[in-house]
Amino acid sequence: MMSAAVPVALLFLGLLDATFSGFRAYAGRDARIRKHRATARAALRGLGVGAVLLPAPVLTASFVLWSAPDRARTYDTLSAGGLGYLLPLTAYATAVLLSLAAYFLLPFRASTLAMVIGLGPLTLLRPLALAAACAGAVLGGGGWPALLIGTVAGAAVLCVEPVVHRRWYQHVV
Repeated sequence: MMSAAVPVALLFLGLLDATFSGFRAYAGRDARIRKHRATARAALRGLGVGAVLLPAPVLTASFVLWSAPDRARTYDTLSAGGLGYLLPLTAYATAVLLSLAAYFLLPFRASTLAMVIGLGPLTLLRPLALAAACAGAVLGGGGWPALLIGTVAGAAVLCVEPVVHRRWYQHVV
């Protein structure tokens, strides 16, 4: 039986993505130059919404494991699928982290450029990264159960940004 490293890594990436989603829901809505508190608050809001939505794939995985005739073998299969899911998301998260580091650490003009050429296109590629992760889960040996859990996880993380936007930033001009 594989260790819990893969599910823990996936949960960490999901919460990290939720934090980025909160940031994205707020980014570009405030013309102030110094807005670190507001961006931190937005990131925490995304983390909070993600913490509410991410139990959905955990419960799905628990149900798949609970209903399996051979739980140890199913866990190993799901771990293999989870590893396949994790690889594309790790590459995507690395690109996002590099863009965010440039945004926060570079001078104003360079950070704006990092936002436009890095974070903007990466936001548009997010659903494709999740589709690649779902394909990786199946190709990695997880089969339909890993695809089901990956799809539920992908839907959960894709819902974070719209929820944060509607709850806190819909009327901000």
